[in-house]
Amino acid sequence: MAEPHGVMMQFFHWYTPANGHLWNEFANQANELAAAGITAVWLPPAYKGSSGGLDAGYSVYDLYDLGEFDQKGSIRTKYGTKDDYLHAIQAARAAGIKVYADVILNHMVGGDATEDVEATPLSRENQKDVIGENRIVKAWTHFTFPGRKGKYSVMEWHWWHFDAVDYDANDKHHDAIYVFNGKFLQDDGDLEDRTTAFLIGCDLDTQSKDVRDALKHWGDWYVKTTQIDGFRFDAVKHVRSDFFSDFLRHCRDQSGKNLFAVGEYWSSDPSLLQRFIDRTGGDIHLFDVPLHYNLSRASRSGDRYDLTTIFDHTLVKQQPALAVTMVDNHDSQPLQASESTIEPWFKPQAYALILLRQAGYPCIFYADYYGAHYTDVGRDGKEQDIKLDSYRWLIDRFLQVRRTYAFGEQHDYFNHPNSIGWTRLGDSDHPGGMAVITSNGGNSSKYMKVGLPNCTYYDITEHLSCPVTTNDEGWARFNCAAVSVSVWVPRD
Repeated sequence: MAEPHGVMMQFFHWYTPANGHLWNEFANQANELAAAGITAVWLPPAYKGSSGGLDAGYSVYDLYDLGEFDQKGSIRTKYGTKDDYLHAIQAARAAGIKVYADVILNHMVGGDATEDVEATPLSRENQKDVIGENRIVKAWTHFTFPGRKGKYSVMEWHWWHFDAVDYDANDKHHDAIYVFNGKFLQDDGDLEDRTTAFLIGCDLDTQSKDVRDALKHWGDWYVKTTQIDGFRFDAVKHVRSDFFSDFLRHCRDQSGKNLFAVGEYWSSDPSLLQRFIDRTGGDIHLFDVPLHYNLSRASRSGDRYDLTTIFDHTLVKQQPALAVTMVDNHDSQPLQASESTIEPWFKPQAYALILLRQAGYPCIFYADYYGAHYTDVGRDGKEQDIKLDSYRWLIDRFLQVRRTYAFGEQHDYFNHPNSIGWTRLGDSDHPGGMAVITSNGGNSSKYMKVGLPNCTYYDITEHLSCPVTTNDEGWARFNCAAVSVSVWVPRD
């Protein structure tokens, strides 16, 4: 379970430079992040991808190569060497920050040799539709890992460890998914009409005992080698949920650690997220994708969006103890396949909504904290230059408020479509509480109760300069500028 008042940070974005510096960058920033209030960090995939030192890590090639072997054109990964990675984790532990490893257990990419196997082609657009006769395909399913030479594991992977591929070396068009004879596409049974079960590459057959045993063996090795504190499971809706439960339970038992786990189930339907939680016994948190989409819609709708509905149909409202709340991430950032970013004007409000409320385990995105600048080809086929602003100054202020004043009862004042507010009353160890008010329209104010009577409160965001003083019962009228957010805390 997430720790009270804990805050996670995703310490990368999709366009993190492929210069091998990220692990060292994090090691150098660890103490500063801990002082700001970050208690855990989600680091990107640490193992070798099919594009070697250029690969973001999601095209998994060798789970055992953490930047140690000359494979796929490089020794290091996009983020650095194995030694750099282990040093970064040690730096995190010394700073009091937990480390969650990004783990992709759905597929492998970049096999070392082809194998002939019988398969049936299915449509990419609708993976229930057969579009050709059963035939022999030449699949890149033999993984020998020649650079590793059997170190850590002698296992080689073959076609029978997978259930499908998206490439036939005999077919110049590559417009199908090829399901092997006797196999079937695996997901958790909840995908939209079961038409998108297959993701990419060589799809792992996680119902195979050999595959499960091999992945558990790797999990044991990985936790022991790195001393991580938990996992971020990628693409969980594309894998049977019972596999993740089994894998996590095994790694916890073998390591003796209560490893944290959060899954990425990319769906705006909270009922599907709830079903995954039910099937995994509440052992695995999930990112609150429905909330992300609410934030995105709010940012694109301006004052037409009813802020009182911002938490409707979200995981944090239905399962607050298991929701990891986020604003943006590497999948939703501009020019990515699931682009659904939050517009800049609404980013401060969005971070207030995830960092300053009682429910949820918030996750800060690297590109929102530090900013980012990159170029890529957009959906229109044209290269675009993207500059993302840094919100670090405000996020640091929110983190300060979270660890100092965000205690005690929470009272909501969701009584106007263009302006919402809430307060925390504080407790005996953290008196005073706080008040938050945000607007997507004009100037607004709310009469709200906080923790201390006859106390002066000021806006820590510095959006408003005039202080507010509570009455004998702790009530005051707190203000907010148009299209803004203000966070009111006691003046020392």
